Amino acid sequence: MPATEPTIVATSMGFRSGARTWIEPGPVFEHMRQLAGSPARPRLCYVGTADGDQAHRRLWVREAFQGSGVEVTDLALFPMPNVPDVREHLLAQDIVWVGGGSVAGLLAMWRLHGLAEPLRAAWEAGVVLGGVSAGSLCWHIGGTTDSFGPDLRPVTDGLALLPYGNGVHYDSEAQRRPLLHRLVGDGTLPRSYATDDGAGLVYRGTELAYALADRDGARAYVVERTDDGVCESVIEPRRI
Repeated sequence: MPATEPTIVATSMGFRSGARTWIEPGPVFEHMRQLAGSPARPRLCYVGTADGDQAHRRLWVREAFQGSGVEVTDLALFPMPNVPDVREHLLAQDIVWVGGGSVAGLLAMWRLHGLAEPLRAAWEAGVVLGGVSAGSLCWHIGGTTDSFGPDLRPVTDGLALLPYGNGVHYDSEAQRRPLLHRLVGDGTLPRSYATDDGAGLVYRGTELAYALADRDGARAYVVERTDDGVCESVIEPRRI
C-alpha cells in the first residue's frame, strides 16, 4: 500500500558510516518504510543528481541495503537518464531518497529533464519522497545553500511541493541560522522549517505533521516573521 496521503521526509540525516559497508542506512529509512504502508519488500529509488550521479555513491547505496529486503534502484541523469520512462520508474517506487550535494545543480538538471511533474505525480500517488540536505531543500520553495561557494546564499527556485523555506545543518554550519533569519525577515522566504544534523521533518500533504531525530539533542525549528521581527521556535522531535 502507498502512503495514505502525500508524504515528504525532509532531513539533515540519512546514511551512517558502515561496519562492513562504506555506509549503512540510518533509522529514518525504516520510518519511511512504515510511512509507505510497511511493504515487506519496499522499493527504494536513490537519486544522486546533487553530487553528479557518482557511480561509487550509487554502489554504496545498493551495498548498504544488502540483505535488508529493500529493493534498490537509482535514477541517474548523467550522461543521460538511465531509465526509459522516468515517470513510470518513479511511480513504481515506495520510497524516493534524494542525496545531498548541490541543490542549485540538482534543480537545474531536474528542470532540464522535466522531473518536476513526475515527482509531483509520485508524491500525489503516495510514494514517500525524502532526502538529506539538498534532498531536503528541493521540496521547499527554497533555503540556504553553499552551492555557489563557501559563503552561503539563498536558493528560491525549489519545486515548492511544500510552500515553506527550509534550513539544513542548522547546528553545524555557522552561517545557516543567521542567513535563514535574514531571508525570512526580509521576505525572500516565507515561514521556514529547519533541522539540526540528525533531525528531520515529516509533512503530510503540505502541513508539517511532526519532527523526528535519530540522535539525542537534535532539534527542528520554525522561523517566522512577526511584527517584532523574526521569531524562532523549537519543535521537539520524536526519537527514532
